[in-house]
Amino acid sequence: MPEGLDLYGPIVVQNKLYFNRDTCGMPRRTILTERQREKLFDLPTDEPSLLRHYILSDEDLRHIRQRRRARNRLGFALQLCAFRYPGRLLQPGEMIPRSMLAFIGAQIGVAAEELAEYGARSETRYQHSTALQQLYGYRPFEGQVRANMLIWLKETAEKSKTNDLLAAEFLAELRRRHVIVPAASTVERCCADALVAAERTIASRITGRIDPQSQVRLLSLLSETVDGRITRFVWLRQFEVGSNSNDMNSLLDRLEYLRKLAIDIGTLDDIPPFRVTGLRRQGERYSADGMRDLPENRRLAILAACVVEWSAMLADVAVETHDRIVGKLYRACERKRDELLQAERASIGDTLKMLSRFGDALITAHDEQDDLGLAITEGGGWELLRQTVAQAAALTGKVSADPLEFVIDGYARFRRYAPRFLEILTFRGGRGADSLLEALEVLRRLNRRGLRTLPVNAPLDFARAKWRKRILTDGKPDRQVREIGILFELRNALRSGDIWLADSRRYREISTALVPIETVSETTRLAVPLEADDWLRWRSQTLKRGMTQIEGANRAGILPGGAIIDGKLQIDRLEKAAPEEAAALVLKLYESMPLVRITDILIEVEEKLHFTDAFTDLRTGIACGDRIGVLTVLLADGVNLGLRKMADASDTHTFWELLRIGKWHVREETTARALAMIVEAQSKLPMARFWGDGTTSSSDGQHFPAGSTGEALNVVNARYGNEPGLSAYSHVSDQYAPYSTQVIPATAHEAPCILDGLLQNDTGRQIREHYADTGGFTDHVFAICSVLGFRFAPRIRDLPDKRIYVPAINEVPPVLQPMIGGRINIRLIHENWPDILRLAASMVAGTVVPSQILRKLAAYPRQNSLALALREVGRLERSIFMLDWLSDIDLQRRAQIGLNKGEAHHALKRAVNFHRRGEIRDRSSEGQQHRIAGLNLLTAIIIYWNTWKLGEIVAEQIASGEQIDPGLLPHVSPLGWEHITLTGEYRWPPLR
Repeated sequence: MPEGLDLYGPIVVQNKLYFNRDTCGMPRRTILTERQREKLFDLPTDEPSLLRHYILSDEDLRHIRQRRRARNRLGFALQLCAFRYPGRLLQPGEMIPRSMLAFIGAQIGVAAEELAEYGARSETRYQHSTALQQLYGYRPFEGQVRANMLIWLKETAEKSKTNDLLAAEFLAELRRRHVIVPAASTVERCCADALVAAERTIASRITGRIDPQSQVRLLSLLSETVDGRITRFVWLRQFEVGSNSNDMNSLLDRLEYLRKLAIDIGTLDDIPPFRVTGLRRQGERYSADGMRDLPENRRLAILAACVVEWSAMLADVAVETHDRIVGKLYRACERKRDELLQAERASIGDTLKMLSRFGDALITAHDEQDDLGLAITEGGGWELLRQTVAQAAALTGKVSADPLEFVIDGYARFRRYAPRFLEILTFRGGRGADSLLEALEVLRRLNRRGLRTLPVNAPLDFARAKWRKRILTDGKPDRQVREIGILFELRNALRSGDIWLADSRRYREISTALVPIETVSETTRLAVPLEADDWLRWRSQTLKRGMTQIEGANRAGILPGGAIIDGKLQIDRLEKAAPEEAAALVLKLYESMPLVRITDILIEVEEKLHFTDAFTDLRTGIACGDRIGVLTVLLADGVNLGLRKMADASDTHTFWELLRIGKWHVREETTARALAMIVEAQSKLPMARFWGDGTTSSSDGQHFPAGSTGEALNVVNARYGNEPGLSAYSHVSDQYAPYSTQVIPATAHEAPCILDGLLQNDTGRQIREHYADTGGFTDHVFAICSVLGFRFAPRIRDLPDKRIYVPAINEVPPVLQPMIGGRINIRLIHENWPDILRLAASMVAGTVVPSQILRKLAAYPRQNSLALALREVGRLERSIFMLDWLSDIDLQRRAQIGLNKGEAHHALKRAVNFHRRGEIRDRSSEGQQHRIAGLNLLTAIIIYWNTWKLGEIVAEQIASGEQIDPGLLPHVSPLGWEHITLTGEYRWPPLR
């Protein structure tokens, strides 16, 4: 029996002949790939889709049974089902899938073979088609129906992010309105027209809001040059976070120029954010000549979007540069203090020896009841003792010196940019920041007047004690120290959100970024009650129950995770989970893996998954037709070779061709889409099911050296030596899929990034239990994870030293009393519970980036009440987790296995990222993100291919009669690379 049966002949719709093909000779406008077309228009074959779309109702069966012959009943039912999904006519000669035939035939009691006779009499098919339209109200896509649908399509196109999503929405709306879906080429042409119309409408809308004088100023950006070298337009877009006053002034030059253009931010009102981002990115990729070739409306829209977006971005970058300058100065002060101590090592040693000698003499005299004065005289005399004590006092001051004592050395660097920085940026703040805002305004007025002395009543309330004692010298304020103190405090306040920028993305007011409280109840992701009392009651009972269990188990000596002895927690070491036989099986399976080049792997995976479809053109949204070119760009990023050297090492593309593909097709969002396709496909492979069900994951950071280019970026982490670098923070599922990665500074805390990976992609949102190492643990992360339904299970290295926090001390069993760190502030949780829910809901909605908002909340000692309340929630959740950890050895083992999987990824990425000694030499943050994202995608492709081939090998060996213990397969990982040739020339076999 064939896999399907043919349905011959055309179909009539309201007495018109339809072949479901365009025959008018109109040129086809392609916006979809073949795979996307199949997904939208093919008849479903999988059981979930059949169950969803093709269950016949009693009314359906009544209409079907009115047909006299079995073949007519089956044909009528098939046409009905095709009308419902995918909503189209059955095509002439179309092969009906066997699974669909069997599914529908079983419901009406007709064998699939009856379909062969259905095409014998075309009039019957026509009559059935007409009857279905009359019975169910289906209408053809023509006339007023077509006009109405095109209006709907044009409006929807403005909000649709991708071409295939727009086509899918179009088909869904056609089905909802009972309109018969036209041919695929007609759908593509309609969608393409709508997308072009949407682009033109948006461009006209933006341009219509710009007055003629502003239009002239915008267009001049493409002709005016800077220093006779580059156009003003190109000069404006060349900015990155810096680390010195020259960098800052360069940023302020650009920001000041953009402000003078006076393009109102309201120009982009009601334009979808992704459209604005798309216009900006086009502006960042077009040359000035390319921009001049565009239609004027589109050119002006791109320029306006760039001016508004770059203004906000430059403000953020200026703040980050100021942050780095302050941090760099503080570290320089620390080094100066340490150098001073190093220089005094000999004096410190001599002074200690002298004090020791006098001390021994006094103790001996006291013990022997001799004259103490005589002992001092014999030890060197009173004068020497006075000198030694004075020297010790002086050295004590140096040993305990605060780095801020040397901060005055940085005044010159601040003066080179601070007056412009404070003048150009507009700072706002809450009531707690009034004193600092007042101090900033006083400093601005002094700078405007060119005054070098402070008024007598200059406010000092902004400064903490350590600054006040340095600002006041003989009762008078020191202008230089005060100004430095203001700039240090400004940095801290911007970090914490006490002060914000009026025109910023990252440093805007926290409350404006949160969703309204009214929408919280609609957020299905929230896993906690909407009332604080209900949550507190639930978690308090859970905590109390856990403490009771721990007390009982410890008393009986059966606490599985350790023991509590004399109030001190002792944790047992986990035994090795993998049996010894697993290593032999791994070796055997990998010996059977074929030797393969990395280019062959990419080609095989591409032919199977077509993941290059994700790399769409920035403007048109059409997938790149040069699939080998996309693979070459991805490989260049993944192995850290770079496009220029990759062009030399491959035989298919020039550097300029690769640069064009990378510029217009390989972006953060397209790489993320390709990664999602690979991760989803890998999760469905049979072998992946041995490793997990995709509901647990781990995250960890991996350090990459940045080479000499990183020196200026001030990204040296002492944990990894004295060389600059960056960290790639990656999330790995229990099936080994690296479903998220992001670049963070080597000095940044990793914990806030955990929620980015869990919330910003589909795989992360499916996770139920997540593991992290000690670096990924904070109370704030515990709190948000619990509110959003993620079980957070970090491996806390110093767990015995951590304290438990409880709502009521009197309910704590005696054995746990020494482990109590304090009481939970219930009042604080009550007062801030609505904002905690708003914060979590905002993270889910994407209005705030989790890592950015969590860094703000944790940044400054004078935290706001929301940060403090979140800490209290996190303390309670962490206390519950600690008790669970002690009583659940399986939880400990799951966390250990999960973290091991993540750490094992580091070795594979090191092997893949071998060019340039593994150094990430891109200076821009965008370039670094491209390089790390490319490495992560290439790693995911290798893991997919290994999973695929390992599954085939296991199946072949079992089929040949070999005995393989299924219990050992979970210990086989897809992270091997010895069978893969990663080096040499990169030659591409032809794509099929």
